[in-house]
Amino acid sequence: MNTLRVVVLLSLVTVRVSTAQQIDVPQAAMASDSALSAEMPQLALRLIPLYREADREKYLDNLFRLQMAGGRYAEAGETMRALRDHRIAANRARQAASTLPYEIFARAKAAQLGQAIPFDDSFKGAYRLVVSLLDDRTAANQLRWVFGTSPYRLQNNLREAVGRLKMNQTMSLADAVDLVRKYLAAEVYSSFQTMIPGLEYEDDLRRYLVERNVQVRTTDGATVCVLLVRPRAMSRAPALLNFTIYADSAQTMNEARRTASNGYVGVEGYTRGKACSPDKPIPIEHDGSDARAVIEWISRQSWSDGRVGMYGGSYEGFTQWAAAKRMPKALKALMPSVTFAPGIDFPMDGNVFTNYAYPWPFYTTNVKTLDNRTYNDEARWQKLNRELYVSGRAYRDLDKIDGTPNPIFNRWLDHPTYDSYWQAAIPYGKEFAAINIPVLTTTGYYDGGQMGALYYFAQHYKYNPSADHYLIVGPYDHISGQRGTLSPLGSQASDLRGYELDSIAQIDIGELRYQWFNYVLKGGPKPGLLQNKVNYEVMGANVWKHAPTLASMAEKRLRFHLSSVRSGENYRLREMRVTDDSFIPQTVNLADRTDVNRMSPDGDVIDQTSDTWPIVTKAINPWNGIVFVSDPVTSAVEISGLFSGMLDFNTNKKDFDFGVTLYELTAAGEYVQLSYHWQRASYAGHRSQRRLLRPNRRQQLKFESGRLTSRQFRPGSRLVVVLGILKQLGEQINYGSGKEVSAETIADAAVPLEIKWYGTSFIDIPWSVAAYAGLVP
Repeated sequence: MNTLRVVVLLSLVTVRVSTAQQIDVPQAAMASDSALSAEMPQLALRLIPLYREADREKYLDNLFRLQMAGGRYAEAGETMRALRDHRIAANRARQAASTLPYEIFARAKAAQLGQAIPFDDSFKGAYRLVVSLLDDRTAANQLRWVFGTSPYRLQNNLREAVGRLKMNQTMSLADAVDLVRKYLAAEVYSSFQTMIPGLEYEDDLRRYLVERNVQVRTTDGATVCVLLVRPRAMSRAPALLNFTIYADSAQTMNEARRTASNGYVGVEGYTRGKACSPDKPIPIEHDGSDARAVIEWISRQSWSDGRVGMYGGSYEGFTQWAAAKRMPKALKALMPSVTFAPGIDFPMDGNVFTNYAYPWPFYTTNVKTLDNRTYNDEARWQKLNRELYVSGRAYRDLDKIDGTPNPIFNRWLDHPTYDSYWQAAIPYGKEFAAINIPVLTTTGYYDGGQMGALYYFAQHYKYNPSADHYLIVGPYDHISGQRGTLSPLGSQASDLRGYELDSIAQIDIGELRYQWFNYVLKGGPKPGLLQNKVNYEVMGANVWKHAPTLASMAEKRLRFHLSSVRSGENYRLREMRVTDDSFIPQTVNLADRTDVNRMSPDGDVIDQTSDTWPIVTKAINPWNGIVFVSDPVTSAVEISGLFSGMLDFNTNKKDFDFGVTLYELTAAGEYVQLSYHWQRASYAGHRSQRRLLRPNRRQQLKFESGRLTSRQFRPGSRLVVVLGILKQLGEQINYGSGKEVSAETIADAAVPLEIKWYGTSFIDIPWSVAAYAGLVP
C-alpha cells in the first residue's frame, strides 16, 4: 500500500452510513484491481469506529483486519495479541496460530515504513523472528497450514465479492467488513508467496536433517526414490513411511516434516518411476515389493531403531496392505485410511468399470510428479463421456475416442474378474492370516473408498480372528475420512454436502495418527475412541458406539420384501412375506440416448462415484429404477451396519448391472442417503468368476453391500429402497449379450432389457431391537 496515496485519498473519499448501517458502494473502486487497492484502506478506516460486535472473538478477528487494511499495523498487532489470548483462554490454542501470516506481515510493514527497508527484507526478518519461537509441532502443522492457503483462491474470493456488490448502490456494514477481509487476505498472501518456499527450507534445515532424492534399489533391479526428514535431536527412532504414487513435493514434505516433529523419522517413498526414479512409472503392480524394499532399507540405517509403521489414505492405504502381503520383519503397525482395493472398488465397482478411473493413469504416470493439467481438463473428460455414451461404441474404444493411448487402463480392462492380476497386488485369502501387526482403519459412510477399507477389515478378521485391527467410521467422505473434520487450526466442518454433522463426529484424524503410533510403538495411551474393534458414529444421535464386529453393530436384521403393492406412485416395502407370484415388470431400452442431457436438481440416485452429490435432498429421481417405501416408524430406531438382499427375477438377457440405494425419508420430507450397492449380476457373490444368467427363467441372486451406514431414524421416518438398472454417462453399459462387456456395442441392445421383479425379493436391514416393534407391517 502507498502511504502517500492513502493520505491523499482519505481527504477525497466519503463513506455514507445510514441509520440502517448501509454504506455506499465505492463504484470507482470496482472498476479495476488498482482502483480497489487505492480505495480499500479508506473504507477500512471509516469502518473501524462503526463496527461493533457482541461476540468478542469475532469482533477482534474483524477489527485487526480493518486496522491492518487501514495501515494501522501497531494497533493491529495489539488486537491480534488480544485475540490470541482470548482463544488460548477458551482452550482453542490451535486457532491462535491462524493469525501468524498477518502478524508477520504487520511486523514487516511496520519495519518497512519505520526503517525504510525493502518489504522483502523486512518480511524475511519478521518471519525468522516469529517462527523461531514456535515449537516443532506447531511449525510443522499449523504454520504450514496457514501459509499454504492459495493466493489464487483468495483473489478469486475477492473477485466474487466485488462482482456481487458492483451492481449495488449500497451495502450492509457486514458486507463492507467482509469485502475488506477478502481484500486484505488477497493482498497479504500475494505479498509473500514467492518467499515462503525459501524460508520454509531454511527453517527445516535448522530443525531437521533432510535428505532428498535418496535412491533405494529393489530386488529386481529397479530404483525407488525416497525423502527423509529426521529430528536433529534424535539419534535412533522408529520411522513412519508413507508410500505413494502422488509425487507432490510440497505435500509429501509436509507429511514427512509433521512426522519428524512428532518424534519419528519421516519417510516418503514413491512408486517406482516417480520423483528421482529413472524407471517407467507403473501403478499398483510393484508397490508391495517396492515398499518392502524401502522398509528393509530403513531397518538397516544407523538412525533406525528397526521399527517401521505405515500410514496414508486412498492409494497410500493400498500400499500398506501391499507391503503387509509380503510382511517385512521391520513392519510393526499400519494406519490405512479411505483405502482403495485394486479390482474391488477401483477401477471397477461390483465388476462394473467406471469412467472416472480413465484419466487417473495419465495423472499419475505422464510425468515424474503429477499431471494436474491433464487430470483437471474437465472439458476433455466430459466430452469423452458424452461421445462414448451417444455413439454406443465399445467401452474398450475409450482411448480411441479420446485420441490418446491409455495402455494402463486397457490392461485393467483385460481383467474384468477379480483374477490373479488383482489378487497379486494385495493380500488374498489365507495371506491375511499372516498379518499379525496392529492396524487402525479409518473411513466414512460417504467415502468412495469405503468398500475397499471394509474389504480389508472383513478379510483380515475372516482369516485371522485374533487380528489386532480397529475401525473408525463416521459421516466422512474421501477427504475427511483420512484427515478428519477438524483443521490443524481447530476449525470445524459444519456440514457434509447438505448433511449437518453431529458435534461429536468432529475429530482430527491427523492427530489421531500420532496417538495411534505412540500407542503401538512407544507405549503411549490407547486413543480414547478405540473402545472396541468397530467404532462408529450414529448419525442423528450424536453418539459414538462400539462393537466387536461389523455384524454386531445391530442386534437384528429386519427383512423387507419388495412387494408389488402400490404406495402412491411407488411400491411398498413390507415385512410380511409374499406368498404369490406377483411381480413388478420393468423395461429398459439400453439403446436409448435421449437421456444424455438428463439432470437431477436434487442429486443422482445411482451415480455415487462423485464426491459432490448431495447427501440430503428434497426429491429423488430414480431413472431406470423402482422406488419402494416402508411405513413410518413410530419411535426412534437405528440402522447400523451392512445391508444385504436377494433378488428374485426373470429377465430376457444374459446379464445386467444394477444398483440398490437406501434412504431415510424424514417426516419433514427430506431424503437422507444411507448406503448403496453396485453389482454386475453375473458376478453377484463370486467376483472372481462370471456366471451368466439364464434368459427367460426365474432365478435368484444374493448380494451384500460393501458400504455400511449408521443412522438414527426419528418417529415418522420411512425407509426407502431404490432398485435401478445402471445406464448412464460415467460407466460401462452392460447390454446383456453375454459377451465381454467392454467389447459390447449399442448393436447388442437391439432388444430392450425386460425384467420381472418378484415380490419374494427382499432387503435385509441391520435394525435395532427397539425398531422391530415400531414398524407397522
